[in-house]
Amino acid sequence: MKLILLGAPGAGKGTQADILCEKLDIPTISTGNILRAAVKNGTPTGLKAKAFMDAGQLVPDEVIIGIISERLEEPDCAKGYILDGVPRTIAQAEALEKAGIAFDCVVSLEISDEEICERMGGRRVCPDCGASYHVVAVPPKAEGVCDKCGGKLIQRKDDAPETVKSRLEVYHKETEPLKAFYAERGLLKAVENQPTVEATSQAILRVLGR
Repeated sequence: MKLILLGAPGAGKGTQADILCEKLDIPTISTGNILRAAVKNGTPTGLKAKAFMDAGQLVPDEVIIGIISERLEEPDCAKGYILDGVPRTIAQAEALEKAGIAFDCVVSLEISDEEICERMGGRRVCPDCGASYHVVAVPPKAEGVCDKCGGKLIQRKDDAPETVKSRLEVYHKETEPLKAFYAERGLLKAVENQPTVEATSQAILRVLGR
């Protein structure tokens, strides 16, 4: 199964992608994690991307599509994959189509801006392995410590309140039109935000017929 997860920054795409990855036995291709790895390793692509990410702006399409295409050619993607964080614009969606990258379903996580602002204030990430947590909803076992690798958790610059508002504006302008784009292709499934992470996962699996 080849899926896209759509939703505003902080809608829970990364968390849900991890859960779906286990349930469906397919890898999650997180643009954020791929880019952050490139930034951490100081690659030319990573350095280019870093300036955009630090400002809460979108990374240029050619960088994104190139990274994604390479990743999808790896053997673990043969049975399918979940794309998290791409496409973010109609231009990217069209570029993916041109590159011959097709999807079975596009799941849109629906959540209000107010909830996003509240949620992202509590988000913490591991700079070492990219794992994501929330101080209330998905806390680590030990405060401030990553469950997966033991790294020290941080609040990313792009989770700061002013940046969150700016990212939401960009989302509504640039990314939200993708819902209509994929609805026209008969691929869109909207999932309303649920009170718990588990309930949201169940709602997604229902629309996927699982």
